[in-house]
Amino acid sequence: MVLPCLSDGSTFDLSKQKARYVVLHFLLKTECPYCLKYTREFSQIAKDEADIVHVFLKPDNEAEIRKWMDHLDAETRKELPMILHDAGAKQAQAFKIPDGYRFHGQSVHYPALIILGPDRQEVFRHVGKSNADRCTADMYREQMGKLK
Repeated sequence: MVLPCLSDGSTFDLSKQKARYVVLHFLLKTECPYCLKYTREFSQIAKDEADIVHVFLKPDNEAEIRKWMDHLDAETRKELPMILHDAGAKQAQAFKIPDGYRFHGQSVHYPALIILGPDRQEVFRHVGKSNADRCTADMYREQMGKLK
């Protein structure tokens, strides 16, 4: 998986990550307020986890993602997480995140969090059933506690 990182202009290459774990946050297409809240919360968590890489994937077009990022508060923008452009939700499809969910008049994939282990194999998956059904910070911390 190699994707452009719109938050800092770099490119993210999963195969080159030296972190112990990689956490993939699949966000919804559209200006989802739940995605903004979720991104803020997990951005704070990521600041304290130098050995874990958190990446946020959005399937919107580049202009829509940049507009969405403008809604992040100044503190989050200062230490902006990796916001990756998942054009056409190809990575969501590759990770078998179901789609067909209607939100804001669009068909989108369900929100999901996937943790990849050091060998880049999936070790945890949470796929929400609605825009508000997300892996919570407590659920994430509990799962990471089991994995470490």
